[in-house]
Amino acid sequence: MLCNHRLLIARHYSMKKALYIPLFFLVFIQTLAQKRHFCANAASDSIRLLKDPSRALKKARFEQTLQNFQGAGNARIGVADNEIIRIPVVVHVIHNQSSNAITGTNIPDEQIFSQIKVLNEDYRRKEGTMGYNNNPIGADTQIEFFLASKDPDGNPTTGITRHYNSATSFNLINDNDRQKLSNIVYWDSNKYLNIWVTAYRDPYIGYAEFPYAETIDGLGDEIVESLDGAFIDYRVFGKKTGTNIDGLYSFGRTATHEIGHWLGLIHTWGDEYCGTDYVEDTPQASGSNSTAFCKDMFSNCNGERTRNLIEDYMDYSPDSCMNIFTEGQKQRMRAVVELSQRRKRVVTYAKFQLPPSNTLAVALIPNPTTKDNIKVQVLLPDFQDFTISLTDIKGRNVYSESFTDYPSTIVTLKTYDLQAGTYIVNVTSKQERVAARLAIF
Repeated sequence: MLCNHRLLIARHYSMKKALYIPLFFLVFIQTLAQKRHFCANAASDSIRLLKDPSRALKKARFEQTLQNFQGAGNARIGVADNEIIRIPVVVHVIHNQSSNAITGTNIPDEQIFSQIKVLNEDYRRKEGTMGYNNNPIGADTQIEFFLASKDPDGNPTTGITRHYNSATSFNLINDNDRQKLSNIVYWDSNKYLNIWVTAYRDPYIGYAEFPYAETIDGLGDEIVESLDGAFIDYRVFGKKTGTNIDGLYSFGRTATHEIGHWLGLIHTWGDEYCGTDYVEDTPQASGSNSTAFCKDMFSNCNGERTRNLIEDYMDYSPDSCMNIFTEGQKQRMRAVVELSQRRKRVVTYAKFQLPPSNTLAVALIPNPTTKDNIKVQVLLPDFQDFTISLTDIKGRNVYSESFTDYPSTIVTLKTYDLQAGTYIVNVTSKQERVAARLAIF
């Protein structure tokens, strides 16, 4: 890149057209500002392959098994192709804020909520969002994500954990560094999609474990369950909020891309020149869109010139370009969920987590309770604003708190100064209101 810029400078001076120089420097500055970062899956896989050459055979066996499964028409969950697959997520925020202040690597809840929202917009191809497309091969994958409502001990949770660690960054292509994060906090990968959010070293911003070995009976692998999940840099997590305000990766598509790997998708160019992603309806590509732009790119593979599907979430395009999973990618992901033992268990366990609700629903956990342990379970149809207020037996308002753009969740109220007695808890959304009686002892 710098060589090209030097050539341009020489050319401009030789032509003595000074009026072009400001334009050149504008392009140069823009290029520096749009720093490229990458998914760590291919690099990590290459390192593992050097350590264990038999992984190539394992990958081949995985693909053959998956292709046979799909060819038999089994790429479905349950009895219906249109059944929604729901995946419970736990976001582990690993931060270096010794005061536990919500700043820097200790990203705010709102940033996490925005990421879950983006995942559902992208995987569900929701109209009116950036995840929508009218491409004839585009698909609603019918896969949804939600923050877990129960922790491994069965207790209510927000699906977010926060842990201090003095390290300033971690190496994404190193199994040992990922294991360090898992040693800090890990929830059973048979029940949750773990996402570790922290600072990772350039140039990598995301990684997710691929479901190779645990998909096929009798196929061993050196990767332990505690590494099964996604790892996303805190600077590209969420959409236009918190630590991810601007830049190429500010729309939350890094997580969309990495979780695609977790669900068995491969980069569109197959990580090699004119490679394969084993999906029939994605055009073969000679490489990735490793530019800062959304311009058309073309490949010439097997003597055929085709346009790259730069809009695909499994390319390296900037976030603003991306808006498509294809029908073939949808069927591959659903087949992987059926074949992969851990992925299938996660989907099954989701039925015991907080579901979305067609209407506003409220429960108090527990009830009766103490004044410092009032938890309100709020079930919502989608992300919504709502307010929780408490009134005493005389009808006086004694507490009120508002929540913006929340999914179904469990909220712990800050009601430390309340007296023992009976109260009415009112939960009000834009269109509905639900009241419940609470006893404090």
